[in-house]
Amino acid sequence: MTTSLPWLDADDPFPPTDLTWDHDSPAPGLLAAGATLEVWRLKAAYANGIFPWFSQGQPILWWSPDPRMVLHVDEFRLHRSLRKTIKRFRTLPSCEVRIDSDFSAVINACSSAPRHAQNGTWIVPAMIEAYEQLHDAGVAHSVETWVDGVLVGGLYCIGIGRAVFGESMFSHASDASKVALAALVSLCRAQGVRMIDCQQNTGHLASLGAREISREVFLRQVQEARMLDALEWNFKPVYWDQLLLSLPSE
Repeated sequence: MTTSLPWLDADDPFPPTDLTWDHDSPAPGLLAAGATLEVWRLKAAYANGIFPWFSQGQPILWWSPDPRMVLHVDEFRLHRSLRKTIKRFRTLPSCEVRIDSDFSAVINACSSAPRHAQNGTWIVPAMIEAYEQLHDAGVAHSVETWVDGVLVGGLYCIGIGRAVFGESMFSHASDASKVALAALVSLCRAQGVRMIDCQQNTGHLASLGAREISREVFLRQVQEARMLDALEWNFKPVYWDQLLLSLPSE
């Protein structure tokens, strides 16, 4: 049964996540509306398994789906074609992975990337501004694929302790976003991160090894991971070796 949606004023805490709208509602996983996108609010949201998602002209909407789509880094599907791409990529001086080199360019590219079965984008100007502030605060990060000095793909994510929350990807060249995701997976594997939050189920994410887990399990793992020391957000070429040696081709 759908209940009324809580409206949050600027300083209101989030409701418990078990009060989200259920699967019989028009918007399963919707928790609340309102509040702000200030840094402290966004950090509190992610630390409790909540994220904002809304379109231009809508109020801020806060979500916590059950089940939750996650990518366990040891289950990443390194398809043969991507393995071949990475092997070539890592040997070419013109190709490199950068971390936080141009966060603004990445999030703006993600905002204009085509979305299957969606009209427009949820990465509206207010979200871009908010996440750029999160980046300045050391919480939001970009993983970038560069070729010949040009940014051709990437993703941005949130990191709190060793809890990592994926947000969006873009690609201007074949496999460029997958290379960035593989780089994030290898960075996480090297530093003891068990999973990357993917928020919602899509066929593309499932093809790369992501799967659904219950919100209860997800929140428990987030609570454990966010209390650990923060990741070192830099990419080392040895991470490619560890990824290629440890994951079989599929």
